[in-house]
Amino acid sequence: MGEYQHTLDAKGRLIVPAKFREELGAGAVLTRGLDHCLFLFPMDEWRLLEEKLKTLPLTKAGARQFVRFLFSGATECELDKQGRIIVPQNLRDYAQIQKDAVIIGVSTRIEIWSKETWEAYVEEAEESYEEIAESIVDLGI
Repeated sequence: MGEYQHTLDAKGRLIVPAKFREELGAGAVLTRGLDHCLFLFPMDEWRLLEEKLKTLPLTKAGARQFVRFLFSGATECELDKQGRIIVPQNLRDYAQIQKDAVIIGVSTRIEIWSKETWEAYVEEAEESYEEIAESIVDLGI
């Protein structure tokens, strides 16, 4: 949980908030996420997701496309002594992260957003937050 703001350094390194580091101690996988953010999964969560994705039908074009997109952008990463990860250029380009990033905790994953994209997303989501809450009530939440 939580929202943190950090800056990428000139080498593309990003500080992972201390609150998240323990979960990533055994390594992590960074990949393209949805809504033009990046997903950072602890290795255990990545393996669980990978097992679920293996069950998707190869005959469904959407399933193939999603799996390709997720896996082709994936890279294993480890925290350095300062608690940083390297964000490869292709992932920075996808998420449009130039310098300022927002790191948020979302249940079993961490999302990394460009500051500008996150602010636009929050502004748009705030307008429909109550409407969304009403619609997910039918999901048993």
